[in-house]
Amino acid sequence: MQENRARRVADALRDRGIDAHLARPDAMVFGIRVTIGDGREAIWDTDGTATLEAQIMRDGMLVGFVPVIEGSEDFDEAQVVDAIARADYNQPIASLRATAPPPEPALPRDGGVFRRFFDGFRYK
Repeated sequence: MQENRARRVADALRDRGIDAHLARPDAMVFGIRVTIGDGREAIWDTDGTATLEAQIMRDGMLVGFVPVIEGSEDFDEAQVVDAIARADYNQPIASLRATAPPPEPALPRDGGVFRRFFDGFRYK
């Protein structure tokens, strides 16, 4: 996933009340990290493929995954946000709910006022 796209998706998820962050697992590799709440994190789309999938980690160990979402290679940003919002992490092999849960109050964006300083003014 491209850095700016990953940033916009994370921001859109935070606007829906989902605790999402830009993930940077390696140099020039970007994705979305969603904090699930019980010590687990879902790491979305950091494998460099065009499809959307996630690994669910706890303390650095793989404890589950979201299999490849069919047709996700053609998703626009709104569809990516919807797919991540619909993910149900209650089983080791996660699935997508039929509909997304209702939005929660928006969370503040990562970095706040200093966001562009931290990121080196690479975007607007």
